[in-house]
Amino acid sequence: MTAAALSNKFKALGFDLTLIESDQIGTVGVGEATLPHIRYFNQALGIDEPEFMKLTEATFKLGIEFRNWGKVGDHYIHPFGDYGLPADDLDFHQLWLKQHQNGGAGRLSDYSYPIIAAEQGRFRLPGENPNEIGSNFGYAYQFDAGLYAKFLRRYSEHRGVKRIEGRIVDTTLDAETGDIECVKLDDGQTVDADLFIDCSGFRGLLIEKTLKTGYDDWSEWLPCNRAVAVPCESRGPLLPYTRATARTAGWQWRIPLQHRTGNGHVYWSDHISDDEATHQLMSSLEGPALAEPKQLFFKTGRRKKFWNRNVVSIGLSAGFLEPLESTSIHLIQEGITTLIELFPHRSINTLDVEEYNERMGLNFERVRDFLLLHYVATQREDSSMWRHFRDLKLPDSLQEKIDAWMHRGYVIKYEFGVFLPPSWVAVMLGQNLQPRGHDPRIDRFDMRELRQKLDTIRDETALQASRTPMQADFLKQHGGASSTPLATATQT
Repeated sequence: MTAAALSNKFKALGFDLTLIESDQIGTVGVGEATLPHIRYFNQALGIDEPEFMKLTEATFKLGIEFRNWGKVGDHYIHPFGDYGLPADDLDFHQLWLKQHQNGGAGRLSDYSYPIIAAEQGRFRLPGENPNEIGSNFGYAYQFDAGLYAKFLRRYSEHRGVKRIEGRIVDTTLDAETGDIECVKLDDGQTVDADLFIDCSGFRGLLIEKTLKTGYDDWSEWLPCNRAVAVPCESRGPLLPYTRATARTAGWQWRIPLQHRTGNGHVYWSDHISDDEATHQLMSSLEGPALAEPKQLFFKTGRRKKFWNRNVVSIGLSAGFLEPLESTSIHLIQEGITTLIELFPHRSINTLDVEEYNERMGLNFERVRDFLLLHYVATQREDSSMWRHFRDLKLPDSLQEKIDAWMHRGYVIKYEFGVFLPPSWVAVMLGQNLQPRGHDPRIDRFDMRELRQKLDTIRDETALQASRTPMQADFLKQHGGASSTPLATATQT
């Protein structure tokens, strides 16, 4: 992703861009679900969406379904879009709260087009007017990350990126500045550069092994530290959403692609053995496994500096937050976008480095808080892990967010941070955090008028969803892979 973006943005500036990678080094390869921002990344590169969908076996994604998080048996969808339509500059969820607190208004989900469409397995592209029901939503992709990487490799090399096959075995530092002068490969050749971008994954080959940057461990708040992943044959409808099902010591993901379904179990090893975690995953697959389960080990947190001297860390080398809300690829994209905005001209500016580190720090911290919300907004006490979260002291930033919500349904807004207020509303209401009050400006609405307005929006939402094609049918016209049995994928 980094090589593709830099080659696209800076190809006319005359500097050399070299990519060092080795086919012998495996990738994590489980980051198959994304957030809507990936569309803008692809669009900026001039990537044709149907071609991309076909070559990466992608499906569309309208949100994430969460099962058993608030209580066992609960389920809700975090949609990529707002609820209803605003009224007089007031958020729609405030209208719903007033009605709900005065006798009920049904599910808030009934006023969300992407939720209703997702529940029925339907998808189409948004209309042009974002102020209309059926157009006020975003979408993302569920794709094969390995195929996406190959797609971007071809893209980068076509735009002048020099690719070197090899493994880095040593580095040389400038004796005066402490910057990295060059890296040495396993075949003996050396590659020098003014700026190095470390995409070496958990190892942090340059940012940590060489520069000793340090790591902020966030296991205190996000203690899940292992995962096991496996693909399986698809069964049932081709659903346009990712599923996250809470377990006794973690959670399980399900990501439907055109040609297979991705599955994984993220867990806290203090509360379950590796064998039992693997058994829980393998015994709940919807179809035959297509590979042996792959074990992953990680520690949640972030580098103390994302940009240190002349090294910028992007991806897992910058930090890792478990994939509960599909943020891993987004944080890669955020790192790339911020680097492009602050890219050095003739020399590295200290102020730019500080700005980069500040922005990326805020992005990581706000993702951390949003992920942690899922664990602490719970009524579960059926296992030692869930009892741990019931008693956990929260970061001040998250506690303030919850307090503001519980008082009158207000969501504190940020300049930096991927998740907008509707996302916070989805999780807090979905996991039974009911505010004690509502925005007092809603009280100027007559209750009969308010009920009528809500009924109209709910009926229009249902109508627009019913007119939406099934995702499998839409994919046949918009990026369905010719070898994919889309017709059989929709059979129950």
